[in-house]
Amino acid sequence: MISKLSHVSIFVLSQDSAYNFYVNTLGFKVHTDAPMGPGMRWLTVCPPEQPDLEISLMAIAEGMMFDKESAKQMRDLVSKGTFGFGVFECNNLLATYEELKAKGVKFTKEPTKEFYGFEALFVDDSGNWFSLGEKEKKS
Repeated sequence: MISKLSHVSIFVLSQDSAYNFYVNTLGFKVHTDAPMGPGMRWLTVCPPEQPDLEISLMAIAEGMMFDKESAKQMRDLVSKGTFGFGVFECNNLLATYEELKAKGVKFTKEPTKEFYGFEALFVDDSGNWFSLGEKEKKS
C-alpha cells in the first residue's frame, strides 16, 4: 500500500533562476543540490514547514526525458503558463501576498474570497502558475 508522496516535479526553464525564485523569493529550503553528470543537476526544495515533500526543480533539457523537439514543446508550454499548476498554503494570505509582491512575485489574481476558500494566484519565473491559499483556522 502506498503511504505518501515524497517527490514531485516542477518543470523550469532554468534551474539557476528557479533556485533563486523558490529559495530566495518564496523562502523554500534546499533539500538536495547535486550534479548528476555532464550538464545535469538534481535540485530539490521544500516548503519550510513540509520538509518531507521534495519539489524537484526539473530543467527542461534535451537528454534523458526529452528529445530536442519535445524539450522545445515543453519549454513553450511552461513559459506560456499552460502546462501545470500547484496549490500552496500559508497562514496569513494578506501578509504573504504583500511580502511576496514586494519581492517581485507576479500575481495574476489578488487575494479573493471564493466559495472554496481565500486565494491569490501567482506565476513563478518559468511561467508555472500557483494558487496561494490561506489555511482554514481551526476552532
